Amino acid sequence: MRVAIGGSTGLIGTALGRALVRDGHEVVRLVRGRVTSSDQRHWDPDAGRIAGPGLEDVDAVVNFAGAPIAGARWTRERKAEILRSRVTSTLTIVTSLTPEGRCQRLLNGSAIGYYGNTGTEIVDETMPAGRGFLAEVVSDWEAAAAHSPVPTAVLRTGQVLSHDGGFLGLQRPLFALGLGGRIGNGRQFLSWISLTDHVRATRFLLGSDLTGPVNLTSPNPVSNLEFTRAYGRLLRRPTPLPVPLTAVSLLFGREFVNEALLASQRAHPARLLAAGFTFEHPRLAQALSALG
Repeated sequence: MRVAIGGSTGLIGTALGRALVRDGHEVVRLVRGRVTSSDQRHWDPDAGRIAGPGLEDVDAVVNFAGAPIAGARWTRERKAEILRSRVTSTLTIVTSLTPEGRCQRLLNGSAIGYYGNTGTEIVDETMPAGRGFLAEVVSDWEAAAAHSPVPTAVLRTGQVLSHDGGFLGLQRPLFALGLGGRIGNGRQFLSWISLTDHVRATRFLLGSDLTGPVNLTSPNPVSNLEFTRAYGRLLRRPTPLPVPLTAVSLLFGREFVNEALLASQRAHPARLLAAGFTFEHPRLAQALSALG
């Protein structure tokens, strides 16, 4: 199989590309900058262009492209970039595909932010969109993917666990210094998935005919307090003090704190499990232990 990957230099895209190559597949890495290797192909999502031959020579596309949610204050400009980067990259891909073309599979990025703050309620793929900025972003992101002329699944991803970046990459320095702690009261649910299982699930879906939304989360979400204690044990660091939300709010804004840190999402991967996928790391202790 020949697979094009958007967001190929990110945490998940990099890991997926390596796994596919190990499996004997060919990978075409869509890159925004200068092409420096034979497996790269330039694209400009802002202009809606992919360098020739576009996507005519691939069997499937996996798209994770999008500006990071965290790392900067949610100004009006930053929020516009978070939305624009996801929608334009998705539209660039779907408009490059044709029903009769070689490519007959698209896996497009999405997120469990779609559900908004759902408290303790268990949410699967049948649930409607929630409220808030992230829910609106994901809804528009998925709406762009709905224009695809080929069978398409949208990957509603939870927090991906890896020391190389993402959710843990941002928190590890604080925890390593003994400054990690629960966020708020710690009761909000965290829906997570190991990087290993995310890559395995994506590869599984490449060979599946499943379409529509698919939750890519472990079947065993935990509370923020449970996560905090488990990660502290892994790093052998105390976690007695809560995160100072006032300081975080001053740095990143209250909207970011409410939606990205305090929102509770207890997602269940119903469709993935029903399709026969089995998790290598179904529980948090297993996933953290595998990180070493």
